[in-house]
Order: sequence, then C-alpha cells, then structure tokens
Amino acid sequence: MSKLCYCDSLKSFDICCEPFLLGKKSPQCALELMRSRYSAYVLRKGQYLYDTCSPKLKNKEDIESINTQVIDWIGLKVQSFSDNEVVFIAYYKVKNEIMVLKEKSLFIIIDKKIFYDSGQPLSAQINRNETCPCGSGKKYKKCCA
Repeated sequence: MSKLCYCDSLKSFDICCEPFLLGKKSPQCALELMRSRYSAYVLRKGQYLYDTCSPKLKNKEDIESINTQVIDWIGLKVQSFSDNEVVFIAYYKVKNEIMVLKEKSLFIIIDKKIFYDSGQPLSAQINRNETCPCGSGKKYKKCCA
C-alpha cells in the first residue's frame, strides 16, 4: 500500500501531490496547489515552491532556505476554500515544540496556470482538548502541551 499523502487528503502520495512535485501534472485549482505546496514544505522542495509563486514573490534565495529548513511539518487541516483562496491550519515542530500556523492564502492565474500570490496570517492556537497534532491520538493537554 502506498504512503498517505503529507497534505492529509487521505489519498496516497503517488496519486495526490507527488505528480505535481515531479512536474508530471499541474495543479488545476487553489486547493490542489496549496496541498502540493504543503507537501513541498514537508519534503523540502524549494524549487517547487519557487516555481509555484507569483512573479512578485519569486526570490531565488528562498529555494536553499526551504531546502535546509529545520522545521518538521506534522499536519494540515483545510478549513475552507474557493477558486482563489484557501484557509488552512498547519502544524509544525521546532526544537520539539509544536507550533501552529493559520493562513488565508490567495492564488492567481497567469497564462492558465495557478500560482500562490499572498498569505494573510490568522490567529490560531492548539486547543487543549483537541487531538494532538503529533499523531499520538491523545488529547493535546495529555500529550505535547
């Protein structure tokens, strides 16, 4: 059985985000692009993240920065999405501390291809009674809090 995709789509990686990361397919909507970009962060694929940014965001220095990041991405929850917007919560670990990032990401289409254009950080925290993002199955307050 194939490994589940990093983007928490519940699909196998080889049919979900891997074809995008390998350049075999192009994302057709904001949700596909956002999920594939999350998987690229997990796998430290800086070139893919660079290639899927709008021209105003492109910075070659970001490629190496992403490729050598010390962040371990551990989970993704999509809260809402539309044709050009995705609101998500991503969980990550830095030095064994679980952190949370909530963002409203905006996307644009240029020459029939979709690109990440901007992100607005939103307030978020891990609720003590929610399932711990580390994957233990325990409540956060009895696990990594």
